[in-house]
Amino acid sequence: MSSQPHLLFLHGVGTGDPDDRWMVALSGSLVSLGYPSLDTDHLIAPKYAHALKGWDTKQKMPPTGVKSPAREDARRNRREFELRTGALEYRLGRTAAGRVVPGSDTVVDVAFTMPPFRQAHNYLHDPAVRAQVLNLVLAALPSEGEIVIVGHSLGSVIAADLLRRLPERIRVVGMVTIGSPLANGGVDVDDLRSILAEPPVNLDWWVNFWNGWDPVAAHRGLSSVFPWMLDFRVPSIPHVHVHDAVQYLVDPIVAKAVGFAMFGSLSREVVLTHNDVDVPLDETEKIVLLALRYSHLVLAQLKGDVRSRYAGALRQVQAKVVDDLIEQRQVVGALLPSRLVELTFDPADADAAAPLPSPVSHLDKEQAVVSMTVLASENVIRPFEITVPREASRAALMELSAESGLTSAFGGDVFRATQEAQNALSASKGANWLKIGALGAGAAAIVVATGGLALAAGAGLAGAAAVTSALAAFGPGGMIGGLITAGSLVGAGGGGIAFGLAGSGTTSEVVEAVVMRQLAAAKLRQSHGLDQDPGVWRGLVEMERLVRREHERLDEFSDPTSPSLKDLDEKIQILARALKYLRDHGLEPGADVRLDGARSSDGRNSTV
Repeated sequence: MSSQPHLLFLHGVGTGDPDDRWMVALSGSLVSLGYPSLDTDHLIAPKYAHALKGWDTKQKMPPTGVKSPAREDARRNRREFELRTGALEYRLGRTAAGRVVPGSDTVVDVAFTMPPFRQAHNYLHDPAVRAQVLNLVLAALPSEGEIVIVGHSLGSVIAADLLRRLPERIRVVGMVTIGSPLANGGVDVDDLRSILAEPPVNLDWWVNFWNGWDPVAAHRGLSSVFPWMLDFRVPSIPHVHVHDAVQYLVDPIVAKAVGFAMFGSLSREVVLTHNDVDVPLDETEKIVLLALRYSHLVLAQLKGDVRSRYAGALRQVQAKVVDDLIEQRQVVGALLPSRLVELTFDPADADAAAPLPSPVSHLDKEQAVVSMTVLASENVIRPFEITVPREASRAALMELSAESGLTSAFGGDVFRATQEAQNALSASKGANWLKIGALGAGAAAIVVATGGLALAAGAGLAGAAAVTSALAAFGPGGMIGGLITAGSLVGAGGGGIAFGLAGSGTTSEVVEAVVMRQLAAAKLRQSHGLDQDPGVWRGLVEMERLVRREHERLDEFSDPTSPSLKDLDEKIQILARALKYLRDHGLEPGADVRLDGARSSDGRNSTV
């Protein structure tokens, strides 16, 4: 038996395309993309237009051979299905979401009462017609093997209805629907929406294509009904044949989905340009690869369901960030570092593993204060949010610091400093360990409020251009922008960052997330004998001044229970606790010259 799947095409209403114009259109589209043309030996295109007009002899409804899995199996099936769907989405790219047109369901309902859509009405409401069509399609299929289903219009309804009735040894390695009316409330044949509440175990993925001018598609995709499948809106030119299968199948993105299901991925290998000296990583690439290395070390510490979910999230994050970094270099025509190329893999292959980044050979302590503090307190697999046991993160960071030439004790110190800073800011509220996402959600507000200048200033003159360039290329969100933003904010001080954090667009949770990282870095520098950054104290003092002034300005006229006043109160408390923490630990500038006989920042008693 050939390893190539069979393609099952299920036509819509009308004559059933007796000339197979759909095949000519799809085959031409596949060839234009670099895929082979369709082989007629692997095509199954049953004609059932006559069967939709009325039944000849009553037949039994084919049985449902595909059973719903048990709860745990269903959860695993859903997760594996999402991995395959995410791989396909990566392969196809993203298109604009569609606009739902008011009254679109009514348009489809009216259409189904008119010739030739009367055939669709018969399938939906006459069990004998439905049984006749399903049996005809099943008779054309092999008893086992892999198939790809392409369903147009009513054919998409038949495809969804067919899934659970397929022979047990048939696997649907991809289903593509075009111009489908399944989003319409009146096309819920045999309670299909409830039956397909979860993806069937015999289906690898399902992608639906629709366009805004197709009235049968109800002017919307199908994910509103089957949220686990993938929706794409395709561009189209309005004309009388807008609903035709040919109009969909000549679209490159539709053909790409079919080609991927039939033939696999087109080659997307990244070739490393030969050069005698390997290209060094830039600063952005260094922190991203360090974060990926840390993420893999965290993964090694996890078990069970958390490990499975974390692995799936890390796989998607790594694919995207490495692809983004490579694309950024290719845009400017720069050579690719081998360490970056080594991390590439084909995410469209659901079985392809994400390569493990190689260890960092050396990281000096000054660099490590910022990078390790960020890793210990950032969600490095953003946008996914998975609660990781603190001990797993701590063990991973200790291993990372050890292989970076800092000893494992340094990683432990990072976690202790971070926990101590969080406890100091939380006070009686109790420590909320690593507020995942708080900084990521508010980073954009800080960048906008300061024009990015505060972040660049935080990196120092040498790093200002790099930070500004990286933010322009990747933005403040996502994994890359989030790491850059968080790292810059650790050392950012002065009026720019104070204004950004004190502003109404930045919440108290974001302020706490930023200040916590700054306190942790200050404590870490102190414990390892490194020079302090005086800008941190200045920034906190200036921020406190701005926040108190804003509070006084609003307090005289606003309601006492105003949410904005409450948020300002919380900011004031956070900043007061942060300044007290720095003062109590000898981290206030000039702490070596004190009037109270307390110890200076280097541990000596000093009085004046």
